[in-house]
Amino acid sequence: MGAPESVLLERLEALAVGGEAPDAPVCIAARRAHGAKAVDIDQPMLGILVSGRKHVAGEGVELAIEAGTAFVVRSGRFDVVNRPPEHGRYLTLAVALCEAVMDAARLLWAKPPSESGPGWALLPAAALQKPLSDWCDALADGNASAARLALAAVLLRFCEAGHSQVLRPPPPRLAARIRTHIAAEPARDWRSVDLEHALNLSGATLRRHLAAEGTSLRDVVADARLACAMQLLYTTTWPVKTVAARVGYRSAASFSRRFAERFGLAPADIGRAPEH
Repeated sequence: MGAPESVLLERLEALAVGGEAPDAPVCIAARRAHGAKAVDIDQPMLGILVSGRKHVAGEGVELAIEAGTAFVVRSGRFDVVNRPPEHGRYLTLAVALCEAVMDAARLLWAKPPSESGPGWALLPAAALQKPLSDWCDALADGNASAARLALAAVLLRFCEAGHSQVLRPPPPRLAARIRTHIAAEPARDWRSVDLEHALNLSGATLRRHLAAEGTSLRDVVADARLACAMQLLYTTTWPVKTVAARVGYRSAASFSRRFAERFGLAPADIGRAPEH
């Protein structure tokens, strides 16, 4: 890898430290190989695999992603395996692509997005050197508007490389809208009436739409809490009992059991807290 690419990856890795800006990326780090089943992605996301390898399967795709690769995923449910390098840790930067970024990219592209193509698109990070560097600069300056414009430019590069399908809006799913509400307050004692009011739906309509999506309110609330827990395990050094409490579980043992049932791995297998 040449010097410019190395410098870019070093800058991206540096974003893992600090970063309280609204558009700052999430740092997904792990000290050992692990897999998670049926991980929900509800909105478009940009990721950059800085260190290690990732395997993704589901929604008609199967991908082996190497370090130094940037990827965009629209939405869906996927099985994921993350593997750190022999000496080091697994590290991915991920940022949700808000509607402002997507709209800006669609405006820049100025063409209808492709109706075909997989929900994932991959490019070498080196092919995105300029917009990713601009993104790093904007985040360092605390300029949220410039950061979003840089992300739109990243998406434009994907379109120019033949991946304009990434601009298609995700299919509307009520479960995804509910998970967004839960994620804002995962420890809250959510009841059906709370979500009925938030979504302006009757209880019967809410249940009917969720049934059509093959799920239930109870399962969606549980999934949302556990997804929040996974993000906390990846991005903090909190012990499992603290993560459990933050997402509404009084018992760490009960939380660990539910987490393992849902994702197929124990919370301790991906936590960033120092091993004892």
